[in-house]
Amino acid sequence: MFIDWYLPGYKAGGGQRAFANLVSHLRDEYEFYILTRDSDFKEREPYEGIQRNEWTELNLGEFVYYIPEEEVSFNRYRELFKEVNPDCIYINGIYSYKFSILPLLLLRNTAFNGKIILGTYGMLAPTAIRIKGWKKRLFLYIAHIVGLYKKVVFHATSDQEEMDIKNAFGEKTKVMLAPHLPVKDFPNLMEKIKKEGELKMISLARISPEKNTLFALECLKEVKMAKVVLDLYGPLYDLEYWEKCLEVLNSLPYNVVVTHKGIVEGNRVLDLLANYDCLYMPTRGENFGYSILESFMAGRPVIISNRTPWKGLESKKAGFDLDLGNPECFTNAVESLAALNQDGYSVMCHASWNEAKLFINNPELRDLNRALFV
Repeated sequence: MFIDWYLPGYKAGGGQRAFANLVSHLRDEYEFYILTRDSDFKEREPYEGIQRNEWTELNLGEFVYYIPEEEVSFNRYRELFKEVNPDCIYINGIYSYKFSILPLLLLRNTAFNGKIILGTYGMLAPTAIRIKGWKKRLFLYIAHIVGLYKKVVFHATSDQEEMDIKNAFGEKTKVMLAPHLPVKDFPNLMEKIKKEGELKMISLARISPEKNTLFALECLKEVKMAKVVLDLYGPLYDLEYWEKCLEVLNSLPYNVVVTHKGIVEGNRVLDLLANYDCLYMPTRGENFGYSILESFMAGRPVIISNRTPWKGLESKKAGFDLDLGNPECFTNAVESLAALNQDGYSVMCHASWNEAKLFINNPELRDLNRALFV
């Protein structure tokens, strides 16, 4: 398995946690050998306490090879490939040269007859392609022409992502649908006391255009009927974009307080969510939205866009999935949630927790992920 960032890293977000959950659920059925960087997202220093350039067994029973970025090469991958002799290969991501493109180029020059799975993790969504659009479109065109993905089976985590993959590579593209697996231990509902007229919100996403942080802040400028706190957790992916966010942040009304809190470790997310009234994340698009599922698992409603697989939330009383073309809807949702008394809010917390439970108890979920490797 090739992935840019794996445990003990946590700064790459929900996809990183989802990948670890996949290993956790299927470790008794498959042996996992994972090739990954020796440092976390946007970091230069290697993880503390790891062994580099050798296979290390971690707590889930997976074997991980932490490799410094400058030592990644065609020849090194060829040696490791012969050493492991895998039955199946999973590649996480589209655009990473060293952990996606290079492995695929290697496989084109070997006699490997096993299954090659490639997880796109939302990278082919139209909203994601628009970021640095011409470069991505050029790469996808060249990749298609040279047959880079000719032997690949794509892994989609939602119906929408399957459509995005086929829009990019054609209707005949082989795609397997398997939603992300959650943590194995489903938590009990964590009750929360909420003050009427107030709302404490959390955002769990990198500060970037695709996560729509700027839009999220602009919607809060119009909040007048509530006292609102928003804490942002996530890496500053684009400093120029963050400067624009700061301009809006500094112009917010006195009743709205926004703070960037840094980055949270993956194993702390559920406990952290329990301290807030809701998740606020009007993203431009999510193939799955792992932090949304985590919010439901913690029993917290969400205010999100309608560009995720999580639909019809208002009728389920689990939150709001709203049209980005109507920013006033987000303002109204914030004020509406803030206005709830304890009884009304508790109903939404229970509904949110039930939404997660309904998803996780789906008996097909594990079977679909297992089938990826068959």
